[in-house]
Amino acid sequence: MSKAIKGERVKIHFTGKREDGTVFGTSKEDGPIEFVVGKGSVISGVEKGVIGMTAGDKKSITVPPEDGYGPIKKKLIKVVGKSEFPENLAPTIGLQVQLRNLSGHTVDANVVDIKGGSVFLDANHPLAGQTLKLDVELLEIIV
Repeated sequence: MSKAIKGERVKIHFTGKREDGTVFGTSKEDGPIEFVVGKGSVISGVEKGVIGMTAGDKKSITVPPEDGYGPIKKKLIKVVGKSEFPENLAPTIGLQVQLRNLSGHTVDANVVDIKGGSVFLDANHPLAGQTLKLDVELLEIIV
Protein backbone atom coordinates (compact mmCIF):
# COMPACT_ATOMS: atom_id res chain seq x y z
CA MET A 1 0.00 0.00 0.00
CA SER A 2 1.43 3.38 -0.95
CA LYS A 3 2.19 6.09 1.57
CA ALA A 4 1.39 9.76 1.07
CA ILE A 5 4.39 11.77 -0.12
CA LYS A 6 5.04 15.34 -1.20
CA GLY A 7 3.49 16.09 -4.59
CA GLU A 8 0.62 13.60 -4.30
CA ARG A 9 -3.05 14.56 -4.20
CA VAL A 10 -4.79 13.27 -1.08
CA LYS A 11 -8.33 13.30 0.27
CA ILE A 12 -8.85 13.60 4.03
CA HIS A 13 -11.43 14.10 6.71
CA PHE A 14 -10.41 16.23 9.66
CA THR A 15 -11.70 17.61 12.91
CA GLY A 16 -9.77 20.56 14.30
CA LYS A 17 -9.76 21.55 17.96
CA ARG A 18 -8.20 24.28 20.04
CA GLU A 19 -6.08 23.22 23.02
CA ASP A 20 -9.12 23.49 25.29
CA GLY A 21 -10.95 20.92 23.13
CA THR A 22 -13.30 23.38 21.40
CA VAL A 23 -13.95 22.26 17.82
CA PHE A 24 -13.19 25.02 15.30
CA GLY A 25 -13.81 23.05 12.13
CA THR A 26 -14.58 19.69 10.60
CA SER A 27 -14.93 18.27 7.12
CA LYS A 28 -17.55 15.77 8.29
CA GLU A 29 -20.40 18.16 7.39
CA ASP A 30 -19.20 19.55 4.05
CA GLY A 31 -17.32 16.50 2.82
CA PRO A 32 -13.64 15.61 2.65
CA ILE A 33 -10.97 18.02 1.48
CA GLU A 34 -8.48 17.35 -1.29
CA PHE A 35 -5.07 18.91 -1.64
CA VAL A 36 -1.63 18.29 -3.11
CA VAL A 37 0.88 17.64 -0.33
CA GLY A 38 3.49 20.41 -0.35
CA LYS A 39 1.51 22.90 -2.49
CA GLY A 40 0.61 25.11 0.47
CA SER A 41 -3.15 25.03 0.02
CA VAL A 42 -3.61 23.83 3.63
CA ILE A 43 -1.59 24.67 6.73
CA SER A 44 1.85 23.07 6.74
CA GLY A 45 1.10 21.11 9.92
CA VAL A 46 -1.56 19.13 8.05
CA GLU A 47 0.74 18.58 5.06
CA LYS A 48 3.54 17.34 7.32
CA GLY A 49 1.10 15.19 9.28
CA VAL A 50 -0.25 13.24 6.31
CA ILE A 51 3.17 12.35 4.92
CA GLY A 52 3.72 8.64 5.46
CA MET A 53 0.05 7.84 6.04
CA THR A 54 -1.70 5.21 3.94
CA ALA A 55 -5.36 5.19 2.88
CA GLY A 56 -7.51 4.32 5.89
CA ASP A 57 -4.99 5.58 8.47
CA LYS A 58 -6.24 7.82 11.28
CA LYS A 59 -3.94 10.09 13.25
CA SER A 60 -3.99 12.93 15.77
CA ILE A 61 -1.66 15.79 14.89
CA THR A 62 -0.53 18.60 17.18
CA VAL A 63 0.13 21.71 15.12
CA PRO A 64 2.16 24.53 16.73
CA PRO A 65 1.41 28.11 15.61
CA GLU A 66 4.37 28.22 13.20
CA ASP A 67 2.90 25.25 11.27
CA GLY A 68 -0.67 26.53 11.62
CA TYR A 69 -1.86 30.10 11.28
CA GLY A 70 1.34 31.72 12.55
CA PRO A 71 2.03 33.86 15.58
CA ILE A 72 -0.11 36.82 16.54
CA LYS A 73 1.22 39.85 14.68
CA LYS A 74 0.85 43.02 16.73
CA LYS A 75 0.91 45.14 13.57
CA LEU A 76 -2.47 43.58 12.65
CA ILE A 77 -4.12 44.96 15.79
CA LYS A 78 -5.46 48.46 15.17
CA VAL A 79 -7.10 51.01 17.43
CA VAL A 80 -9.82 53.20 15.94
CA GLY A 81 -12.24 55.67 17.45
CA LYS A 82 -15.85 54.65 18.08
CA SER A 83 -16.77 57.68 15.99
CA GLU A 84 -15.30 55.94 12.91
CA PHE A 85 -18.12 53.37 13.00
CA PRO A 86 -21.32 54.14 11.10
CA GLU A 87 -24.16 55.42 13.31
CA ASN A 88 -26.20 52.25 12.70
CA LEU A 89 -23.31 49.91 13.73
CA ALA A 90 -22.41 49.93 17.40
CA PRO A 91 -19.07 48.21 18.04
CA THR A 92 -19.35 45.18 20.32
CA ILE A 93 -16.72 42.61 21.27
CA GLY A 94 -16.79 39.77 18.73
CA LEU A 95 -18.23 41.91 15.93
CA GLN A 96 -16.52 41.17 12.61
CA VAL A 97 -15.88 44.13 10.34
CA GLN A 98 -14.10 44.64 7.04
CA LEU A 99 -11.23 47.06 6.73
CA ARG A 100 -9.49 48.30 3.61
CA ASN A 101 -5.69 47.96 3.65
CA LEU A 102 -3.23 50.32 1.97
CA SER A 103 -3.40 48.40 -1.32
CA GLY A 104 -7.21 48.66 -1.35
CA HIS A 105 -7.97 45.03 -0.46
CA THR A 106 -10.54 44.22 2.19
CA VAL A 107 -9.39 42.49 5.36
CA ASP A 108 -11.61 40.88 7.99
CA ALA A 109 -11.05 42.07 11.56
CA ASN A 110 -12.73 41.33 14.87
CA VAL A 111 -13.53 43.77 17.64
CA VAL A 112 -11.50 42.39 20.55
CA ASP A 113 -11.74 45.21 23.10
CA ILE A 114 -13.42 48.55 23.71
CA LYS A 115 -11.98 51.09 26.11
CA GLY A 116 -13.59 54.48 26.38
CA GLY A 117 -13.83 55.89 22.88
CA SER A 118 -11.30 53.40 21.45
CA VAL A 119 -12.13 50.18 19.61
CA PHE A 120 -9.41 47.52 19.24
CA LEU A 121 -9.60 45.58 15.96
CA ASP A 122 -7.63 42.39 15.35
CA ALA A 123 -7.00 41.34 11.73
CA ASN A 124 -4.99 38.25 12.67
CA HIS A 125 -6.47 34.91 11.69
CA PRO A 126 -8.74 33.81 14.58
CA LEU A 127 -6.49 30.76 15.14
CA ALA A 128 -3.19 32.68 15.01
CA GLY A 129 -0.93 32.05 17.99
CA GLN A 130 -2.73 28.83 18.94
CA THR A 131 -1.55 25.25 19.09
CA LEU A 132 -4.11 23.13 17.28
CA LYS A 133 -5.11 19.48 17.63
CA LEU A 134 -6.29 17.80 14.44
CA ASP A 135 -7.79 14.36 14.06
CA VAL A 136 -7.08 13.32 10.48
CA GLU A 137 -8.23 10.35 8.45
CA LEU A 138 -6.53 9.76 5.10
CA LEU A 139 -9.33 8.56 2.85
CA GLU A 140 -7.49 8.26 -0.42
CA ILE A 141 -4.27 8.93 -2.27
CA ILE A 142 -5.41 10.06 -5.72
CA VAL A 143 -3.23 8.91 -8.60
